[in-house]
Amino acid sequence: MTYGPSGAESIKAMTGNDLPWIILKFGGTSVAEADRWQTIARIVRERLDEGVCVLVVCSALRGVSDALDALVEAALAGEHAERLQALQRRHLDLAAALGVDGPALLAPHFERLQQLLTGIALLGEASPRIRARVMARGELMSSTLGAAYLARQGLDVGWQDARDLLRARETPAHWPATRRFLSATCDASPDPALRERLARTGARVVVTQGFIARDAGGRTVLLGRGGSDTSAAYFAARLQARRLEIWTDVPGLFTANPHEVPTARLIERIGYDEAQELATTGARVLHPACIDPVRRHRIPLHLRSTLAPELPGTVVTADPGDHGPHVKAIAVKQGVVLVAMETLGMWQQVGFLADVFAVFKRHGVSVDLVATSESNVTVSLDPAANTLAPEALHALVEDLAAYCTPRLILPCAVISLVGRHIRSILHRLGPIFEAFDAHHLYLLSQAASDLNLSFVVDEAQAIPLARRLHARLFEADAGTSRPALNGTATGVASGQHA
Repeated sequence: MTYGPSGAESIKAMTGNDLPWIILKFGGTSVAEADRWQTIARIVRERLDEGVCVLVVCSALRGVSDALDALVEAALAGEHAERLQALQRRHLDLAAALGVDGPALLAPHFERLQQLLTGIALLGEASPRIRARVMARGELMSSTLGAAYLARQGLDVGWQDARDLLRARETPAHWPATRRFLSATCDASPDPALRERLARTGARVVVTQGFIARDAGGRTVLLGRGGSDTSAAYFAARLQARRLEIWTDVPGLFTANPHEVPTARLIERIGYDEAQELATTGARVLHPACIDPVRRHRIPLHLRSTLAPELPGTVVTADPGDHGPHVKAIAVKQGVVLVAMETLGMWQQVGFLADVFAVFKRHGVSVDLVATSESNVTVSLDPAANTLAPEALHALVEDLAAYCTPRLILPCAVISLVGRHIRSILHRLGPIFEAFDAHHLYLLSQAASDLNLSFVVDEAQAIPLARRLHARLFEADAGTSRPALNGTATGVASGQHA
């Protein structure tokens, strides 16, 4: 679908298919209001002035993915009509505010949603495959409205279905359907054919969706909740983009979550590896899977805010410029489940760990942190990487019981100090351990990568502990420079994670 006056031949003649690409990903908050789309149009024009092509990757409107998930549950009870009408009204209201023909643009999406929900209500079941098709409508609707609005602003815009651009990797048939359809991954190799395909749209601005792809059978799959960041990173890698920009409602990465620690400070530059650690340990500004595709091809990643587009944000790059030992940030990951496995039979026994971890693999469960002793192995399960439904955990524990005595500990949280060469400054970090006085510490992990030091505690203790740790590491030296502890940071401390 192409908007605007230019045809494919004119763009090919103008660019020779050789113009570099900049990928702009806009989160749910950024695409939910008409004034934010004005900001998006201005950003797109500024990037076009750099002599590039622009790929705009849209999330669903803020809260719509949750609303679609709730619609599925309501349809199972035959009570989805009102919820569907509210979802339709929200999108039509945005269309009216944007000055585009909402009823005409969105009618096919509303009709398909109605068909899917009616089918769910009649069958009384919603497989992961059907759930993926319902959830995909959020991004398809937001991007349809956005492309029409940008065209109305005089931009030469093409719209593409991301499911025609991204192919999911095949997964083992025995993996749970939730993993195959709701947490898929894609290849991130350079793809000249994709450049050619986008050039044939005849537009220097192409609007597409995050979060969605197709599998080898042509079926809709999702890239996991928050997967729009990952989609954008795949596109950046496949197009060998000049840079990837992720726009959300906060201006970058902070020394802690500013919503939970109001004194947190903005990090101006950070390396790929530290950003990866922050993303995997709980910094929700970035999806953990979005770092590797850009790191592999050394594509700079810029984190910016549509609420404050004048701020430079955080730049994630191969060389952040601070190579000495330091703690860069504190991250908190909540909703964590610990699995403690007790047995005296593992002592000096060959293959025990292989046996128990094979159980996790068979259940499609990814392990995060690991701690071992002569009679105990304790692992943490990340809720962002796993479906931790009670029935799934029960099945896992039942199978583990063949090798040990398993015990679930929940709800827990992981507090991580993220930085470089942390082992070399442990003597300076000593005083922070006083913050754990009188708190139950279940697990401590310090990996060979020397990028983080993590503690697992009861979930209720996590935020108060994070505030105390942040005060000891960052706030006491707010008026001085102590790069050995906190690297490069500024005093910006407002906003919330997307």
